[in-house]
Amino acid sequence: MVEVGSRVRFEGRTWTVAALVGGQVRLTAENGEMAALLLSLLFAGEGFEVVDGPAARRVAPLGLLNSLPATVRERALAWEGHVREVETGHPGGSGEVGPARAEYDPEVRTLAQREEAKAAELSAAGLPTSAVTVRRMRARYRDGGVWGLVDQRTVRPRSALGRADERVVAALREVLEAGQERSSGTLGRLRMYTERLLAERYGPGAVALPSTATFNRLVHALADGRGLLGSARQRRWRSARPAPPFVPTTVMAPGELVMMDSTVMDIFVVLDDGVVERPELTIALDVATRSICAAVLRPKGTRSVDAAQLLAQIMVPAPMRPDWPEALAMERSVIPYERLQGMDARLEGAAARPVITPQTVVVDQGKVFVSSSFVAACGSLGISLQPAPPGNGPAKGQVERTFSSINTLFAQHVAGYTGSHTGERGRDAEGEAVWTLAQLDDLLQEWIVCGWQEREHDGLRHPMMPRRALSPNEMWAALVAVCGYVPVPLGREDYIELMPVRRQKINDYGIRIDYRTYDHKVLNPYRGQGSPAADGLWEIHYDPHDPVQVWVRLPKPDQPRGYEWEAVPWIHHTLVSAPFTDFTWQHVRRTVAQRGSRVSHEHDLALALRELLERVAAGHGTRRERVIVARARTAATDGAVWSTLYEQSEAEADEPGEDLFDDNEDDEEPSTNDGALSARPTEHTPLSSAPTGAVQEAGVPAPRRPQVTVYDPFEESLRW
Repeated sequence: MVEVGSRVRFEGRTWTVAALVGGQVRLTAENGEMAALLLSLLFAGEGFEVVDGPAARRVAPLGLLNSLPATVRERALAWEGHVREVETGHPGGSGEVGPARAEYDPEVRTLAQREEAKAAELSAAGLPTSAVTVRRMRARYRDGGVWGLVDQRTVRPRSALGRADERVVAALREVLEAGQERSSGTLGRLRMYTERLLAERYGPGAVALPSTATFNRLVHALADGRGLLGSARQRRWRSARPAPPFVPTTVMAPGELVMMDSTVMDIFVVLDDGVVERPELTIALDVATRSICAAVLRPKGTRSVDAAQLLAQIMVPAPMRPDWPEALAMERSVIPYERLQGMDARLEGAAARPVITPQTVVVDQGKVFVSSSFVAACGSLGISLQPAPPGNGPAKGQVERTFSSINTLFAQHVAGYTGSHTGERGRDAEGEAVWTLAQLDDLLQEWIVCGWQEREHDGLRHPMMPRRALSPNEMWAALVAVCGYVPVPLGREDYIELMPVRRQKINDYGIRIDYRTYDHKVLNPYRGQGSPAADGLWEIHYDPHDPVQVWVRLPKPDQPRGYEWEAVPWIHHTLVSAPFTDFTWQHVRRTVAQRGSRVSHEHDLALALRELLERVAAGHGTRRERVIVARARTAATDGAVWSTLYEQSEAEADEPGEDLFDDNEDDEEPSTNDGALSARPTEHTPLSSAPTGAVQEAGVPAPRRPQVTVYDPFEESLRW
């Protein structure tokens, strides 16, 4: 195709098409010679060929054009009109209607004459211009359009670093990146470290640093927007964040993705003996419904057993507490209670909180959630465990945001609120604390049912009602109608499976764990014997909040499962009647030196433990000892978690079995301190599949055994 700007070969010479007017073409030779002839003669000429066409036109980058200063943009647009007038005779291009000015008429004037006329016109207007400049602007317009007419000096990329020495920039960037995990400092410290690094690499004085003001500007140019300055928390968060882009996770079913995390609440509570402390809250959040499926409130020091209890809580209906109003019951809520209760009798008398079976649980890298006990608990329940990257809060942003909501919607209205940080704390926040841990837990559980589950959440929308925000309970009711509901009943043996596990031998003296010996006659057939397992060790489960007994899995061929859980007590359980935890025991171990054999040392530890508990109960002891004992009593007496779970399987209780704690052959003198609180049972029933039931009072019917049916989606669809 021949058009303006094309190069053609005609009569043995190379020409450039300067203009096309009607059926005529004007050619320009390399030496400036001009020729005009009919297009038919050009095409019929011997040896005619198109050498090359004009450069492919590109769309002008209008976005960049609008970013230019107004004067630069207006000048480029003015030049566009001048170039068009020189080439076509009209400033608006060849499509413009009307006669051309005489000095730019292609019918009368050659291209060179028109270029000379335009140069003279611009010079007379105060813009000195030559014909060569006009010809150069024509070429730039042909190659780049309007953008080619822009003064390129104004669009030259500018570096935020200016003319700074590249060696200084590299050293400063290295110092900034190395300081992401350090405590915050001043810009003067950065200057000192950069100077030292340059001296080590290039020698003292080889590279000079810029002035202080220039150096500070250089620091901000490198660090601003990259998370290299700011608070230490912000820098750690930015360094731990994975590289973008980030794709949001879409969850469409309850339990498909559950997030678990722990935090210290911004509330002071009163523990035993008047000790004031901030408790630790662990929650499980269902992402699909934004439901707080379970919450465990403990003194500081959440253990893996607490996280395992949280898993069990998620799959067990929350019972109504005695002082709760009937409006909080599930049957009074938007949840399809009658339909669900027909499949799961455990929902009778339950609170309006969803019952969810997790499929995937997202946790952080805390020791509680990556411990072998918690991993084993997830495996036993068929739950996929997905640890988030270390220090990466956005990976579990929903549960982090929920903690913030708990703080603003609940915690700040409770007596003893501390504020989010010390700058927001009142003068005597500890003195305002009036609630015990059990009371605060009762308030929190009630608020979750009535304040969180019934509150509209902007992130929950129904496909048929996208403009209306739903509450977590409403979202669960909508999703369970589509996804179905499969109850997972847990028995007492399942709860033992969720406790921390150890594998070791059964020796002649019994089982020894951390200088505590557990023994009973049920172990007699297995002393010194290997277990049927491949490693020959016996499986032992224990509760760190109640180390007075352990559970051992012993083979029982006559049982349906082929094994039975036997509870084995601590041999010094009669010596220490007050509640204690493994945390208390570790404190005693650090304070009592071993002076004899292991047997005598264990007895000394038991005596020291009893003395500590009695001394603190009498109002004596150091603050450290009071805190340790108060945490132990709160953790040991707070049976809300396991007792709630056990109530769900009360119908599976067996007949009173043999009392493992009623072996008086080697009983030691018990503590006579009645002031110490004790929630330890005086009787013990081994948990097994053998028939053992609770003693029923006269006239009180036995509890109904939960009826669990298989979910039939076709039958259920007819009932909704």
